Amino acid sequence: MKATKAAGTGQKRWKSSKNEYILRDLPEHAELGVASPLTGFLLRTRGIETPEDAAAFLVPDYALHIHDPFLLKGMEKAAERILSAIKKGERITIWSDYDADGIPGGVILHDLFAKIGYENFTNYIPHRHHEGFGLNIAGVEKLAEEGAKLIITVDCGIADVKEVARANELGVDVIITDHHLPGEKLPEAFAIVDPKQEGCTYPFKELCGSGVAWKLVQAILAKDRLAKNRFGIKEGWEKWLLDMVGLATLSDMVPLVGENRVLAFFGLKVLRRTPRVGLLKLSRELRLDLSHLTEDDIGFTITPRINAASRMGVPMDAFELLATTDVLEAGRLVAHLDSINSERKTLVAAISREAKKHCAEKFESEEMKRVIVLGNPDWRPALLGLVANTLVEEYNRPVFLWGREGGDGLKGSCRSGGSVNVVELMQHAADALSDFGGHKMSGGFSTTIEKVHLLDDALNSAFSKFRDELSAREVCTIDRAMKLDDVTWNTYGEIEKLAPFGLGNPKPLFMFENVEIGNVRTFGKGNLHLEMIFENSRGNPVKAIAFFTKPEDFGIELAAGKRVNLVAHIEKSVFLGRIELRLRIVDII
Repeated sequence: MKATKAAGTGQKRWKSSKNEYILRDLPEHAELGVASPLTGFLLRTRGIETPEDAAAFLVPDYALHIHDPFLLKGMEKAAERILSAIKKGERITIWSDYDADGIPGGVILHDLFAKIGYENFTNYIPHRHHEGFGLNIAGVEKLAEEGAKLIITVDCGIADVKEVARANELGVDVIITDHHLPGEKLPEAFAIVDPKQEGCTYPFKELCGSGVAWKLVQAILAKDRLAKNRFGIKEGWEKWLLDMVGLATLSDMVPLVGENRVLAFFGLKVLRRTPRVGLLKLSRELRLDLSHLTEDDIGFTITPRINAASRMGVPMDAFELLATTDVLEAGRLVAHLDSINSERKTLVAAISREAKKHCAEKFESEEMKRVIVLGNPDWRPALLGLVANTLVEEYNRPVFLWGREGGDGLKGSCRSGGSVNVVELMQHAADALSDFGGHKMSGGFSTTIEKVHLLDDALNSAFSKFRDELSAREVCTIDRAMKLDDVTWNTYGEIEKLAPFGLGNPKPLFMFENVEIGNVRTFGKGNLHLEMIFENSRGNPVKAIAFFTKPEDFGIELAAGKRVNLVAHIEKSVFLGRIELRLRIVDII
């Protein structure tokens, strides 16, 4: 329970049954032009060194901090082709990915065409299980047969060389908008808009797929305004589409820095005032106060229901929820998505229990490997990313899970837990894989029945190549040691200035040393959640909670009168109109 000193640094360290923590040590620094020392300190932890950068971070400016869309390679050509298609009355199909990045991006382009009164377009979202990720030849052929002359991809397409070639053969132009890393060969599309493609000088490379789609809308409207505003859309209308950009940016695993921070910041502002009947109906059903909507509300309540549509059923249901203007239809879709999300949670819990049992059996008599690799032909691949998240939190190491759904191929998901780039890991284990892709933090892969037995050794061998680099990364950093007296609305107000939080801009993490437990209980349906009560020096209660956590999960006795070191975030809770300040437990030592 006691803190130790890090060798040679004088920094405090703590070690729990799950993680090791070190107290951040920053040298003295010039003022950043902010009134609060805490705000200044937290800005510095994010690499902000000047008053100008501090001001840009704390108060994003739409006019100053949103980049020109035409800086994206291929944007000029893409916008011109779409305007030409509209002028000629050609049939346009918006082909988007089936997740909570691609679906909002599809809504963004749908709303543009609806706004300008263009009716000869359709949205297409492939079925996750039957068609898989990205373009597919059967889908392209079907669209060509239906008369499509232009396909615009959202959050996919950069790797679809054969599919684009087939579209070209059928006389269908393809505009790719994507944010994934290109492969060795680019598709021969009419235009490619992807900030990660070679030769693109766009100043920010980490946009999500919906962010790139929104940039396309910006460019189309800018060109139209130069051409005497034939669409009649007032300047600034595209800002209303930032609700979808914000939703996608906060749902996808992209860093909330630079332009993404600006998009998420203004996206939340639009979401809090959204006119979308689907989101309004969903918020009422979930008892969400949209005026206080946070990134946590999106991540824990809205995003899972969007993703549930493709994991459990038809992704177009989630698209329709976000795009519909029919109140009755919105109510039906909310009920449906809530139902399949509940079913999804039940299945994920069952697979998680089985996976943890396998972990216990597999590593009972030997040291646990640095990469967990598990699979079962009965596991549904679409759910394995969620299970991998659970195992990453439990075991603090990369997780690769595979399953099968139709056919002989095996598909899986992986999560890094922040300790390694899973795409690099898979590149070093490519011989055991048929295909793979994703981001640093998460990815997907496919393999075969013949190769799958090689996967465990291949990934763990690849991980060993990163071991030296990782040794310093596996310690979690505590931003500050605090007292319970510091848990005040003033403190929270300073922290909130840095929101929204996420990848690249994590919630500040605090250590409360040697605090006495006043009470411990479980609560909620099935008593799945943990609540602890502490007291500050004034005798006022300080509540701390952890969802889906039991007292025994921390490996120490938690009881009234016991003293512990508490690792936690300070957060605001809004539920049923009641606003509460509390701690969110991360670990107990």
